[in-house]
Amino acid sequence: MVDLSTTYMGLKLKNPIVPSASPLSASLDSIKRMEDAGAAAVVLHSLFEEQIEFEAEALAHFLEHGTYSYAEALTYFPAHHEYRREPKEYVEHIRRAKEAVDIPIIASLNGVSLGGWTGYARQFQEAGADGVELNVYFLPTNPHLNGAEVETLYVDILKSVKEQVTIPVAMKLSPYFSALPHLASALDAAGADALVLFNRFYQPDIDIERLEVVPNLQLSTPVEMRLPLRWIAILYGRVRASMALTSGVHSAEDVIKAVMVGADVAQVCSVLLKQGIGAISELLAGMRAWMEEHEYESVAQMKGSMSHRSCPEPAAFERANYMKVLNSYK
Repeated sequence: MVDLSTTYMGLKLKNPIVPSASPLSASLDSIKRMEDAGAAAVVLHSLFEEQIEFEAEALAHFLEHGTYSYAEALTYFPAHHEYRREPKEYVEHIRRAKEAVDIPIIASLNGVSLGGWTGYARQFQEAGADGVELNVYFLPTNPHLNGAEVETLYVDILKSVKEQVTIPVAMKLSPYFSALPHLASALDAAGADALVLFNRFYQPDIDIERLEVVPNLQLSTPVEMRLPLRWIAILYGRVRASMALTSGVHSAEDVIKAVMVGADVAQVCSVLLKQGIGAISELLAGMRAWMEEHEYESVAQMKGSMSHRSCPEPAAFERANYMKVLNSYK
């Protein structure tokens, strides 16, 4: 019998499959079904900064200057009454979820500025959350704001939350940084317990008849996995923080690839929305079958075996791969 157990942000998990933040976790019944299907932990849908601080001047500044859409926001700056839960209801949802299941519950905070909203992490901990995932996405439209200042914002938000809690904190990042390893190292040094790579941002579309900005939700495809796959392979062994691969995980083979490049867990969402929560069981069964066929005894044995530092051809993760791809097309 293969050992699928893993450790993520200090949490001992029975396997590497973790449903990511999505509407599915808004229902206690769905959370129970995910546990029954074999999920090792569940990341709850996000509590947004806008739900906590409506009148903060700093937040108004960020909103007016182009923070367009969050990964879980299905409307363009939704009105207050359209959010899934009020802050107090969200905290109560954590408490009820912890009472309903035995697997770890990871709460999610989504915001862009320094402020009192990060203090809700403490309430998450008091409600029983096993960890907090910080989903920060800032779109810098100010031409006088440089890349170092943007990175500092992410680090400062992490530090603010770490001051509030003793439970582990993960940072969910986008790939849009000029020197991602530098930011990863800075977050690692600031105490990030995990890095989640990468967030998917639903870019707005334009209705040319009504002259409106409209939401455009597209679920992920397996091709999107290649970007986080590459960066986790590069970062493995260079940061102490755990790593989660998210975006494009649709099959057991995808989960195995994630582990082989160095991820501790693979977060899944679109596959569950497309195929149902039962897809978790299929992913686990596929993993066991593949590992038995290829004589792997554990996830730990596979982890990092195809990372940048372990790969027989590490240049394949860098510029050499770019040249090979161009030359291979016929």
